[in-house]
Amino acid sequence: MSALAYGIQLPVQSQSTLYTEPWETEAGPKDLVAVARAADAAGFAYVACCDHVGIPRRLAPAMSTVWYDPVATLAHLAAVTARVRLLSHVAVVGLRHPLLTAKQYATLDHLSGGRLVLGVGAGHVREEFEALGADFERRGAVLDECIDALRAALGPDEFPEHHGKRYDFAGLGQRPRPAQPYVPLWVGGSSPAAVRRAALKGDGWLPQGDPRERLPAVVARLRALREEAGVEAPCTIGAITEPLYVGRPGWDVGRRTVSGPPRVLAESLRAYRAMGVDQIQVRFRSRGRTELTDQMAAFGAEVAPDL
Repeated sequence: MSALAYGIQLPVQSQSTLYTEPWETEAGPKDLVAVARAADAAGFAYVACCDHVGIPRRLAPAMSTVWYDPVATLAHLAAVTARVRLLSHVAVVGLRHPLLTAKQYATLDHLSGGRLVLGVGAGHVREEFEALGADFERRGAVLDECIDALRAALGPDEFPEHHGKRYDFAGLGQRPRPAQPYVPLWVGGSSPAAVRRAALKGDGWLPQGDPRERLPAVVARLRALREEAGVEAPCTIGAITEPLYVGRPGWDVGRRTVSGPPRVLAESLRAYRAMGVDQIQVRFRSRGRTELTDQMAAFGAEVAPDL
């Protein structure tokens, strides 16, 4: 059994009240660069960035309006890192024509030397869709076709071709092509429809934050769906862990946080591997950028070897 890979959703770039630490509200590009470099040095598999175009006033108190653009952010961080992969978690691809999405992300993959993982999801903010002229009510079906269109548009052909119900294109050349011969496409979401989509169309699954006790059943369902459909390619199963703190915290990190010596964290996290999970997305409690990057370094050096 191979070791668990571990990645991180970047701080600062999205500031929902569900997970943002107080210090992030005053942070900016230099902090993002420092965290991305720390991830690169500590063996993290990826750094991830969210996607929202605009937040309506009714949701702004909870979600905030701070949502960095994923393509711009990941491209900026690609230039200051060497090996860590760049994940959109997730791109709401139904908001844009797939040729536009392909142009942006193919360029990102080309510039980064083939480090893109394209995570996609259906989205949930009605006003965002309406403002952009996108179909909110049928966003699941739109996403299904977008995935097929993106498979074509991010493939090796300079002149990709797709003929579907909503999108139809051929004879339009796009270069540069992605550096990777095959861009991994991970599907996000934990609804039955999202799990089915990940099983039938994805190279990986990005859950919405399912608690541990729910994961085994969902993983089993995903694998059964793939087997029934005759999909033989591997699927990278993900999980989002509880908040973590390496060592004994000298402050209140919250009752859900898993903290303690590295061996305690490693033992707790190995349970995910036993459930069939391939990669975990971790988030550390921190009071500032330095504490966060120190936590990341400690995790890479002292916890990860026992995963």
